Amino acid sequence: MTTTSTASDWQRWQTSWDRQQEWYMPDREERFRVMIDAVEAVAGRTPLVLDLACGTGSISDRLLRRLPGARTVCVDIDPALLTIARGHFADDGRVTFAEADLTDPDWTARLPVASFDAVVTATALHWLDTGPLRRLYGSLASLVREGGVFLNADHMCDESAPRLNAALHALLLEGRERRRREGALDWADWWSRVADDPVLAGPAARRFALLGDPREPRPAGALPDRPTATSWHLDTLREQGFTEARQLWCSASDALVAALR
Repeated sequence: MTTTSTASDWQRWQTSWDRQQEWYMPDREERFRVMIDAVEAVAGRTPLVLDLACGTGSISDRLLRRLPGARTVCVDIDPALLTIARGHFADDGRVTFAEADLTDPDWTARLPVASFDAVVTATALHWLDTGPLRRLYGSLASLVREGGVFLNADHMCDESAPRLNAALHALLLEGRERRRREGALDWADWWSRVADDPVLAGPAARRFALLGDPREPRPAGALPDRPTATSWHLDTLREQGFTEARQLWCSASDALVAALR
């Protein structure tokens, strides 16, 4: 890549990100399809959507191809992923961006609008501890218009079936190892390539200073207080102001939950 990236360069980074994520979640495209089905079912074909913790804009990319009359506001804190997303959507007037820390109580003040037909997020909120995530769900209840929908696809499980969960998890790990031998990139490998790229090296360095270096092993110590049960998410969404909530989809490692205002 040169110091002046082209549309094809940004598309290559998008594709590279997708392949790295699919190493962890082979059913990733299916959950995106179900998510966008729910947006269309609840909010129609021209919704205003908040892409929460958007990363490289994976959800917005699929949403806008499926619903070309939609508009999205992409919010994240990661300088490197936002650089890729901004490059990818540089000529698309349907997409706007905001930088915000979702643990900041005033993060919504950084958004260009105060109400959305839908809020969507995927593989992002598991980084938040229980307290900040509960507060975030409360702030989202005030952002989603009455009758609108919030959709979260993330690492969640039904804890009522531990033996079945263990068997499915073992199969998932087996598939990962096979794809790794075939050359798939994991999280650390992907970030190494980002750091080595002349266009993204600066944003990557800012990302590492702000959020930590993904190439380094996680420090040993007490596990963070992060909810993994699907039931916790559903109960908390109702407690924080959503009128109904249910699971729409699940796989061996992930679930998609939806909540209506």
